[in-house]
Amino acid sequence: MAKGFRGGMPGGMGNMGNLMAQAQKMQKELENVQIEIKQLRINGSAGGDKVKLVLGGDHKIYNLEIAQEVIDPDDAEMLADLITAAYNQANDELEAKSSEMMNQVTGGVKMPF
Repeated sequence: MAKGFRGGMPGGMGNMGNLMAQAQKMQKELENVQIEIKQLRINGSAGGDKVKLVLGGDHKIYNLEIAQEVIDPDDAEMLADLITAAYNQANDELEAKSSEMMNQVTGGVKMPF
């Protein structure tokens, strides 16, 4: 037999059980945070609020407002740029908020999802 082996592992199993309970608790908390993140609504805007949108935590646009004065049939590219800028602004804020919420659960440890 190996040196130090005592025929059983009661102390080690208690620690393993405690570790598993902590892992299950963290998993449940992460699931709850992921649900909360999907329910987030972040505002984005561009062009001095001429284009405004509401981005969900699921990265879907839930509302889009475009001021009449930026709708120029001869300059569709400018309107596309404004919409893209508003989306990117909201998406950056969403990513920051999501990371903050996840870090509260994980303590800053990067998880594989």
